[in-house]
Amino acid sequence: MIYYMGAMNKLKISSTVNEFPARLPFKKIKNDILGQDYFLSLVFIGSKRALSLNQKLRNKSYIPNVLSIALTENTGEIYICPAIAYKQAKDFNHSNAGHVAYLFIHGALHLKGYNHGTKMEKAEKFYCDKYKIH
Repeated sequence: MIYYMGAMNKLKISSTVNEFPARLPFKKIKNDILGQDYFLSLVFIGSKRALSLNQKLRNKSYIPNVLSIALTENTGEIYICPAIAYKQAKDFNHSNAGHVAYLFIHGALHLKGYNHGTKMEKAEKFYCDKYKIH
């Protein structure tokens, strides 16, 4: 099921699950972190698909909350598993929607070239504050 697709903003949002936060500023965040010319596909997926992708792409045997896949220099995909995100939200003092937005920021920063560490944490905090993510 495709939720939103816009050629002008180069963001495609789709979902294979019924519940996901649709009213987040995904387009603004994407453009802010990756630029307007970056084509991004954001897909909300269930636990089984998240596990399958993590096994196939990363040889990992756990259900991830977010996966980022760079396809080209200006094209990528972010997969978010809302079921896992919602379970983790309280641990991060986020609302369910806020944690999904945080994971989207996290995934976009990976696509931008960031690795886990202090620099990424500072960028995550900057964008969470900028977009009032909580």
